[in-house]
Amino acid sequence: MKRVYLDNAATTKMHPAVFEEMQRYLKDEFGNPSSIHSFGRKARVAVEEEIVADFINAKPGEIYFVSSGTEANNFALFAIAKSEYLENGRNHIVTSAAEHVSVLDCCKELKKTGFEVTYLPVTKETKINDASLPEAINDKTFLLSVIHTNNETGSINVLDKISAQLSGKNIYFHTDAVQSFGKIEIDVKKSGLSALSASGHKFYGPKGTGILYVKSGTPLSPLLFGGSQERNRRGGTENTAGIIGFAKAVEIAKLEMKNNEDNVRYLRNFFINGIKSIDPDGLIVNGSNENSPYIVSLTFDSNKYRNDIENMMMFLDLNGIAASNGAACSSGTLNLSHVILSSGRSEKDAAGTIRFSFSPDNTKAEIEYT
Repeated sequence: MKRVYLDNAATTKMHPAVFEEMQRYLKDEFGNPSSIHSFGRKARVAVEEEIVADFINAKPGEIYFVSSGTEANNFALFAIAKSEYLENGRNHIVTSAAEHVSVLDCCKELKKTGFEVTYLPVTKETKINDASLPEAINDKTFLLSVIHTNNETGSINVLDKISAQLSGKNIYFHTDAVQSFGKIEIDVKKSGLSALSASGHKFYGPKGTGILYVKSGTPLSPLLFGGSQERNRRGGTENTAGIIGFAKAVEIAKLEMKNNEDNVRYLRNFFINGIKSIDPDGLIVNGSNENSPYIVSLTFDSNKYRNDIENMMMFLDLNGIAASNGAACSSGTLNLSHVILSSGRSEKDAAGTIRFSFSPDNTKAEIEYT
């Protein structure tokens, strides 16, 4: 039986060069980067904000290293919200109905403390409805948070088009770029971003690493207290080896991003053509042709199929295929996808939706087998 890994949106395999780069800082260069002696200084020099900043056209002082994309999203929403409310009294956030659960749950928590949240509707492709944004904004609006590449469907929101609608409105713009960082080009200045979240293990880096980019001048309260690390905004000893691994993954992405995208796009198209040859009407590919090539969300039409997501996933696994019914953060419970439901599909359709996510390491033979 073949073993085929098509759950790369959950996590990618670490690149060998990333592992190699990290080993020295796990074993030999073990100093605390906050210490003033030579052991600490060597570790401090290794903490590379510049490589990461250059990758997205930011400044080194605008990069904060965190433990995950989830932490980065929490940091962005809670820290900006607290500062803005205390400084200016604004308490209104705009986001979308198809965000990652780490953004949606932050908004739920903020609502408990007096913040107001407006959820933009999404199209059937799970992209935000641009026309609804101006109506959602009021004089208390201080933050818009919109996902870049949707983690379940692969649909892409065009960031510069969205930010253009915020021109002159003094509204901060955050994006969850966990599924796009390291895979497609991102320029934070051209995109008009105030903040961006990313995670290392989604693009062949180590788990337990991530970044939050925050544009200079954006209000940002501390996330953790009791340490002066990360410019007094995220106390605690830096994960030096993890940061080294993240930076190395960025270096590799800079060199290989275009070839990776071309290879994965070929595999995605081959997969979709194969699916359509089996059943062109009953097997529905969610999103559009402008989707990320790394993700395919496939719905079995409930008018034709008796959908049972648990048995479907088990059947794939028994045949050696690793896929997902949605976000890795919630797939353990096999809940119906809020993203698929937000696009207008029924619960029965959502109960027959599977996410396949690709890597350049996948082969045509693996896709054919799947």
